[in-house]
Amino acid sequence: MKKRSFTRWFVPALAAIFLLAFVAGCGGGAKPAAPATPAAAEKVTLKFAHNLPITNHMARGMDNFAKKVSEKSKGSVTVQIYPSGQLYNDKSMNEALMSGGIDIGLNSTAMWASVIPVMEIFDVPFLFPSYEKVAKALEGGVGEKLAAEMEKKGVKPLIWVDYGFVQFANNKRPLTKPEDFKGLKLRGYGELPSETIKALGAAPVTMGAGEVYMALQRNTIDGQTSGTTAMMDRKMYEVSKYLTITNHAFPEFIASMNLKSWNKLSADQKKAVQEAAKEVEKEIRAQVKNEEDKALKGLKEKGMQVHVVPENEIAAWQKATESVHALFIKRTGEVGKQMVEFCKNLK
Repeated sequence: MKKRSFTRWFVPALAAIFLLAFVAGCGGGAKPAAPATPAAAEKVTLKFAHNLPITNHMARGMDNFAKKVSEKSKGSVTVQIYPSGQLYNDKSMNEALMSGGIDIGLNSTAMWASVIPVMEIFDVPFLFPSYEKVAKALEGGVGEKLAAEMEKKGVKPLIWVDYGFVQFANNKRPLTKPEDFKGLKLRGYGELPSETIKALGAAPVTMGAGEVYMALQRNTIDGQTSGTTAMMDRKMYEVSKYLTITNHAFPEFIASMNLKSWNKLSADQKKAVQEAAKEVEKEIRAQVKNEEDKALKGLKEKGMQVHVVPENEIAAWQKATESVHALFIKRTGEVGKQMVEFCKNLK
């Protein structure tokens, strides 16, 4: 009885097994699983600090950069900008950037010079006589060499931001020749700019950009050196009467990123950031002359008396500041000497 029961169960079961095997072999089984879809990149928010007024052309450019990054990354990267020194001023910015206190920071090459002395190449007096020469220097190898030095400090340059030419403003007297500087106290925005002030016969005073207006108002200093766009944005026409257009230096600003923050991004996110950076760099470079012309016109309309140093008098200013060239080379060695020669010989 038990034997017949076993046979009655076993034979149908065996037939079912053979049937399933036949069907599977003919492709009638379940379809193979589709390849796994790559996981979407984790959303990232990058803190970006700068010390500029929101009306400045460079600040507006950084706003545009943030917008482009969001678009190109399809929303996976958000750049949160903290302007006007909300997080750090120009003197504390770089330390925060290198330590990871912020992800991205915008600061001048003059401020980077205390860490990387050759950064002051853009403040060597009268080395760059035109906007075009600055662009050729950056694209001809200078930018690449400086970027390599920054990466050694744990920071990746994203955008070389054209600040524009530097001028002199004061509230004591017109400065029409180097001898007119004697006895004045002028704010310099870095070490080499301060040496230029000293070479011209004035006493340099170092302070943050946000402190200059009040220092002029209180007569702590007599004047300062900066660009016309910064003077307009910071309302220097309210505390300075005389403006001298020398075009003696062309400091760059650098939007740079903490390397650890950079390395956390996916390949697609890095691509989005780099594409946005390159587009904004080109846009600012194309706009800077117009921005400076507009600012100069505005300063005149606000009542500043403007003296433009004639082309045939530039040689006297160059001679007065020759010692600054020598000092830069002394501080930076063979690398600085080669860089100066390269920039001098640009066509």
